[in-house]
Amino acid sequence: MILYIAEKPSLGRAIADVLPKPHKKGEGFIQDANGNCVSWCVGHLLEQAEPDAYNPEFKSWKFEHLPIVPEKWQLKPKAATRSQLTVLKKLVKQADTLVNAGDPDREGQLLVDEVIAYLGVTGDKLQQTQRLLISDLNPQAVKRALSQLRSNREFIPLSTSALARSRADWLYGMNMTRAYTIQGKKVGYQGVLSVGRVQTPLLGLIVRRDEEIAHFQSKPFYEVLAHLATDKQQAFTAKWQPSEACLPYMDEEGRVLAKGLAQNVVRRITDKPAKVTQLSTKDKQQNPPLPYSLSALQIDAAKRFGMSAKDVLDNCQSLYERHKLITYPRSDSRYLPTEQHGLATGVLAAITGGAPELVAHTDVPNPRLKSKAWDDKKVDAHHAIIPTEKQPNLGSLSQRERQLYLHIARQYLAQFYPAYCYGETAVEVTIEGGFFKTKARQDKSLGWKQLFAREEGESKDSANRASSTSASQHGEGQEGDKDTDEGEYYGHLPLLTLGQILHCNQGELVEKQTQPPKAFTDATLLGAMTGINRYVTDPEIRKILKETDGLGTEATRAGIIELLFKRGFIQRQGKSIAATEVGKGLINSLPLSATTPDMTALWEASLNGISHKEISYQGFMQPLLGTLHNLIENAGAQLPSALNGLKGQGFKRAGTKKSGYRKASTRGAAGGKNAGTGAKKVNARNSATTSSTSTTPKSAASRRRVNKTPAQA
Repeated sequence: MILYIAEKPSLGRAIADVLPKPHKKGEGFIQDANGNCVSWCVGHLLEQAEPDAYNPEFKSWKFEHLPIVPEKWQLKPKAATRSQLTVLKKLVKQADTLVNAGDPDREGQLLVDEVIAYLGVTGDKLQQTQRLLISDLNPQAVKRALSQLRSNREFIPLSTSALARSRADWLYGMNMTRAYTIQGKKVGYQGVLSVGRVQTPLLGLIVRRDEEIAHFQSKPFYEVLAHLATDKQQAFTAKWQPSEACLPYMDEEGRVLAKGLAQNVVRRITDKPAKVTQLSTKDKQQNPPLPYSLSALQIDAAKRFGMSAKDVLDNCQSLYERHKLITYPRSDSRYLPTEQHGLATGVLAAITGGAPELVAHTDVPNPRLKSKAWDDKKVDAHHAIIPTEKQPNLGSLSQRERQLYLHIARQYLAQFYPAYCYGETAVEVTIEGGFFKTKARQDKSLGWKQLFAREEGESKDSANRASSTSASQHGEGQEGDKDTDEGEYYGHLPLLTLGQILHCNQGELVEKQTQPPKAFTDATLLGAMTGINRYVTDPEIRKILKETDGLGTEATRAGIIELLFKRGFIQRQGKSIAATEVGKGLINSLPLSATTPDMTALWEASLNGISHKEISYQGFMQPLLGTLHNLIENAGAQLPSALNGLKGQGFKRAGTKKSGYRKASTRGAAGGKNAGTGAKKVNARNSATTSSTSTTPKSAASRRRVNKTPAQA
């Protein structure tokens, strides 16, 4: 008997729907006509053992217990889903072949692997376990996936990466939270001070941005515009380019701070002859923006529709599971496998049949075109979010679902239009020895941009900006993106020739004020999380990181942001996100290394290395334990005085079920499978599928048994 173990019931039903009929439905499973069975997890069926399972003394939070490092990691069945684990236990014993049908990501891999390990599967049955990767719940897609089963052993590194991530998060979050909560009580703070590998650096970004804004002192700076005309009175404008002689009067960003200098330039150029000293015209093109990853979609949806990251994830999950209109949404990829291009005709027919407004008054999409999105080398466990071959009934969708489907569909449609082509003219004009520049762009062929220009309520210029936003923020900018900054262009230019004599009718002094950095919004905070390299302070770490390395994962970022709101560390102020006094107090009480993204970004890069067999589990965990000891020692050496006088959300006694340290992988309000930091324990070394209890590298605290605290991310 073949047993397919799905991550959730909806996925299990999708698999069963394409297996031979008639079906027999049992309690927690479906049997097909050949006697094969489909069963499922309900999210994570296993969680960390309660503290008293290790040592009753650790019901109390005491600093001398820290750091607590498990000698052996243990799992226990979750009470709410114990019956489903019992169903799986019976079916696993009966099965000849197991198929892991977890979601196509590292947490989905581990979620099923840990159940297989907990149920004691070994030997040939374990070695022969297969992997089913499904990213589209429509029947034809599920059938294709079933015909492409792979060995589950191929995914051991991916599972090990998830295992290392969860244990690292648990060790760091649990110990640091206890340490600072205990120290906080000494200065009168009665709340739980939750510290996490991801949530705390994210809070640090917000606190530091708030402080920059609060301490910002605006200052004036000056620009000079030359209003020029040809002998035929064709007018245009060029901007002054200060020379090196002006450097003493400029700031580090090249802005002129001396008003007198700018006024002098205005006087010198007014009513004076000018000459075209440089002139270039280039034909350029901009390729279509890539299809969406989850973060790219969340950023664009926040800007376009004001949707929070959690709103986007929840509605995408509904479009995927309930409506079956999009592929797997928790994807960090913006690329597609080349074989998927063969389905393009069907997907395009579904889009244009169900959402004809997307292509109204545009050229017909050409399914023979293949954009840069199709690239097997850039596709790993899952691919970009795209529409499925199912034709949508937009009337059956909620407003949010409809908005997101159309956004995803339009981005996919763009892959079947030619590049946007335009001509760019750059001009340098010399007036009285000073240099002035201007630039203009002329559309030649809209190509894919006609999809954006035609969108209801959106002008062509706003489409230009919208279409390149997500790509540039994720380090995946398209060819020509950097040339589309609207601020560089000064309207249309007349036909000019090199050496042409012009007349400067007037010089204009433009006084501006330096502006403080903008407060974070949902969109910019997600952008910071996905491009964290920009915020890393250590230049050596920055060298190691890629531009696309980020804080958290696609599945967890929304939940981490929501978690900071829930814990009272951040708040909304209109569309802006700001830290609360408690959030500021916590960040100002922690060591810098705990509040900057350097360490956690490096960890994430290492975890990615584990999944690609570049780093071992032990090579990741050993340095982490050393860092943890140092952090705990530092926490005990000083009191968090920044928390004096602040009130928390209340302190629940440790050891009670409600205050127990929750698993990262539990789905729910926190969002995502690893929004918290609970450890999922399978094997301490390179396989996550060999044992339900395993040994962690021993340290000075290796005999201090595991204890739980409130959830950390």
